[in-house]
Amino acid sequence: MNKPLVELVLPRLAKILYRELQRFRSGKLNESQFASCFEKLLQSQHQWLMNRGVSDARAALAIQGATLVLSTPGLRAEACESGVPLEIIEYRAIREIAADLARCYEINERKVVKALSGIVARYGE
Repeated sequence: MNKPLVELVLPRLAKILYRELQRFRSGKLNESQFASCFEKLLQSQHQWLMNRGVSDARAALAIQGATLVLSTPGLRAEACESGVPLEIIEYRAIREIAADLARCYEINERKVVKALSGIVARYGE
């Protein structure tokens, strides 16, 4: 796998997530069902990467980074509603995810923040 992991995960997540969002918006899924679908999607992507030799922690980092990129419109809306700059909202989300990944995978939180920040800067809108 020569591509950065996030470049492998991002289109896969986006395609499936878009389809599930359309089902949610049309009323075919309720909030609980959508959340369950989303969780299963993340787990299947994680397993897909691990089956290709990616470590557990790197797979989680790539998936969380891709999820952050796909969440940019929601983060932007939150920034507008709260009157807080988008960068601060993004940084809070990055810190929260980094803390969780560092705790779950026993990795350096600062390195995770740096990696996630790089993903958002490179692939975010």
